[in-house]
Amino acid sequence: MSTLAAQPQSFSQSGQDPVRALVSRWREDPGATYRSWFLWDERLKNFRSIRRGIQQVVAEIEAGTFGVAYRGSSLETVVHSVAEQRQIFKGADHAFLWKPKLRIPDIYENPEHQRAFGRLLDACSCCDTAEEVIGYIRDIDRLRIKGLGPAVANLLYFLHPTLVPPFNTAIVNGYNALTGAKVKLGSWDHFLAMRAGILDLNDRYRDLLSNDLGAIGGLLFDVGSGRYPAPPLDGDETAGRTWMERLEEARAEALKLDKTATAQGETDRTHAEIQAWLRDLGLALGRQVWIAANDRSRIHNGIPLGQGCLDRLPQSVATSPAADAIRLIDVLWLEATGAVTAAFEVEHSTSIYSGIVRMLDLALSGCDLHASAGLFLVAPDSREAEVRAQLHRPAFRRVADLDISYLPYGELERHKDAMARFGSGLKAIKAIARKLD
Repeated sequence: MSTLAAQPQSFSQSGQDPVRALVSRWREDPGATYRSWFLWDERLKNFRSIRRGIQQVVAEIEAGTFGVAYRGSSLETVVHSVAEQRQIFKGADHAFLWKPKLRIPDIYENPEHQRAFGRLLDACSCCDTAEEVIGYIRDIDRLRIKGLGPAVANLLYFLHPTLVPPFNTAIVNGYNALTGAKVKLGSWDHFLAMRAGILDLNDRYRDLLSNDLGAIGGLLFDVGSGRYPAPPLDGDETAGRTWMERLEEARAEALKLDKTATAQGETDRTHAEIQAWLRDLGLALGRQVWIAANDRSRIHNGIPLGQGCLDRLPQSVATSPAADAIRLIDVLWLEATGAVTAAFEVEHSTSIYSGIVRMLDLALSGCDLHASAGLFLVAPDSREAEVRAQLHRPAFRRVADLDISYLPYGELERHKDAMARFGSGLKAIKAIARKLD
């Protein structure tokens, strides 16, 4: 058996499967990646915006306007959005940062290599089979582009989550620890061998994992980053009992840390609370309200967020080219005619990039927008500088033509009751929002 695709052993005497025990404990841990990232509502909402960002990178490379630097490029925008996908992708941008002494990755100064990188992203965006994806990876690997290795898999994962696993040092370490393999960083051959082993593991424990390889990627990340110990590989019963004790200790310690972190964050406003404020304000102002499709059933103060709101979007919106993205906008206000009068993206702690992309989708979709419609990025007061910095990125040049404003939590909380009692239209809410042009 190849050392790159080695499989974990079971306890020899009792027949107990240590990996199954590990996965079960991991799934129950509220702070592990399964619950904190894989089941996170915002995760799926960000797939489309990241895919759109990849299309922007491809378009700029094809047009010859991508440039010769990572900073300020469309690639930085999309990789930054990936890196914001909670702890599993933290540091995802490191592989794409320009290392001047090594002059890598060689996709900035070498036009042909840059075009090859664009072709890889474009081809993988359009294909739909594992054989095709692997073939395109082999094609770019043959070019031996310095510094452009399997870290690109983090982009390919968002194109094909059932075909390509995410990739970073912790995931590789977790895979090696769990299987006894010797996968090395920086090699596409090693990555593809690891992918084969990951698929085998995923098939074996599919009832506890998912077709989406983000789940098993998260498991390997938590093992490789030290949150959970890997089980013994030799099947020794004594070593197995010791490992089970360590697993319980690690789980107890993780739960203790997570409870502390939760207690520290209890004074923060929640994403659902802000959506509820905007829902109630919209209804008080006589508007029909749409709550994001994946948030309608979330409970806030004992009631679903979607209670009293539209069950379906008006036909003019539901049939627009960007309908799939518009359905995921956090809150929409609409007139009885179906015209959208306001759209709100609540950027509590997630990627501002994704919210801006959904706003652009709405504005450019051709659906029925009221002449005075307002587009609002709603975020904590402390995130204003971050919002403005994102809008200065080249990828958002068209935002300057739109009426997008920043609505801080503090202003909304102070004035929402008065607006609900005495307000009409969008005049009051526009007065407390801040222009982002």
